Amino acid sequence: MVQSTRAGSDYGFSLLWALVIANVLKFPFFEYGSRYAAAKGISLIDGYRQLGKGMLLLYGLITLGTMFFVTAAVGAVTAGFMYNLFSLEGHISLNASTLLLFAACIGILLLGRYKALDRLIKIVGSVLLLSTLLALISTIWRGPVSNEFQWFDISFLNIADPKFPFLIALMGWMPTAVDLSAWNSLWTLERRKETGYKASVRETVREFRIGYWLSAALAPCFMILGAFLIFGTDQSLPSGAAAFASGIIGLYTESIGDWSRLIIGAAAFSIMFGTCIGVFDGYARSANHVWLMLTKSKAQEKRHLSHSRTYQIVILLLGIGALGVINYFGSSLARLVDFATAISFIIAPVIAIANFKLVMGLSADDRPGPWLRVLSYFGISFLSVFTLVYLYSLVLRHHLL
Repeated sequence: MVQSTRAGSDYGFSLLWALVIANVLKFPFFEYGSRYAAAKGISLIDGYRQLGKGMLLLYGLITLGTMFFVTAAVGAVTAGFMYNLFSLEGHISLNASTLLLFAACIGILLLGRYKALDRLIKIVGSVLLLSTLLALISTIWRGPVSNEFQWFDISFLNIADPKFPFLIALMGWMPTAVDLSAWNSLWTLERRKETGYKASVRETVREFRIGYWLSAALAPCFMILGAFLIFGTDQSLPSGAAAFASGIIGLYTESIGDWSRLIIGAAAFSIMFGTCIGVFDGYARSANHVWLMLTKSKAQEKRHLSHSRTYQIVILLLGIGALGVINYFGSSLARLVDFATAISFIIAPVIAIANFKLVMGLSADDRPGPWLRVLSYFGISFLSVFTLVYLYSLVLRHHLL
């Protein structure tokens, strides 16, 4: 919703290739989270421990190093949509609304009330999906405001060009950070525990693939909306959270009519609210699991997750730390999101290699097929090369300064 739309509004279709490549080449490593959990009955984090205590500690450090920035980025976007939906301007500040948002997320998780909310969000998600498709059809029917489209811009591959960092940031969250694949394995196991149904590897993988490719297909939809309605004009998407949310909703109303403003605003906020809660839960759940494995605490392991002291502490620290990050970046939502997504891209190769190594240790029936293995090699090479190039560009930029 954020990066794809920005890419389309600022650069037309110049980055469509990057969007497609990132979604395709990251796919295996997310799929392996579901595959490994379904096959082994343990999470990827347990698998990292089996690769060695060093890998578990590295994953813990990656989690610690990214969680405040990612939570802040998602929280800032969500707060912007909440601010816009409930017309809070003039009543409370955006920072105060962010504090209320985080308090709601933390409260829901600590009270263990996310399951009912999750069902509602899935329904609302269908509304946003249908609205996006309707807006897309209407926009394509009317045609672009500018015909000056490029399908490839070589300057994005110039590491000295100011546009190169955005290329990395765009691919960083297409569809999301690779290290979050561990959350998928934890949630797969949680669902098995809640339902009492042990889905086969094939069933689990099939369900995951439907969700993944549906999400991936939405990315170019948002890019088209930005490219057709903003690119080539003197307009741009604002960098402030509230103004950005208003700009996104404006793209829908411009396509399908002002009558849809409230529906789109409610649907977009609900989806982002669910995402924000998911980020809080994912980081706290994975941090709790790493801590249990390092301390081998069986007493906490038997408790309900929301009653785990480690889980509770991480949830609270996450909210405080993310608020600090948001306060540091001020009103520059774009800069915060770019920073968070770039971090996610840099650490992707390490997690990708670990995930691939773990699934290749499964039984012959549960291992990925030949085409998925080939895609994994391409994905690891792609992520590694671009990460090295990006790190080199940072060093080069530092010397130039």
